[in-house]
Amino acid sequence: MNIIVRKIGNSEGVILPREMLDRLNVRAGDTLIAAENAGELRLRRLESDREAFENKMKIARERMKKYEVAYRALAK
Repeated sequence: MNIIVRKIGNSEGVILPREMLDRLNVRAGDTLIAAENAGELRLRRLESDREAFENKMKIARERMKKYEVAYRALAK
């Protein structure tokens, strides 16, 4: 897929196809991290604070369930 660098106001940028954005779960307002490596440009979506919190809570719930007996014993 070829993407052209375009003039956008006083800057330059690229416009990514909707299909690509949908596959990568990227929306307007998301923050992307750009990294250059060996002549390649890579973009990665930065987790939002909400997503990071939800992921941490998921891990916490899994741990609480796994160690429920130990936590109950320690709570006495």
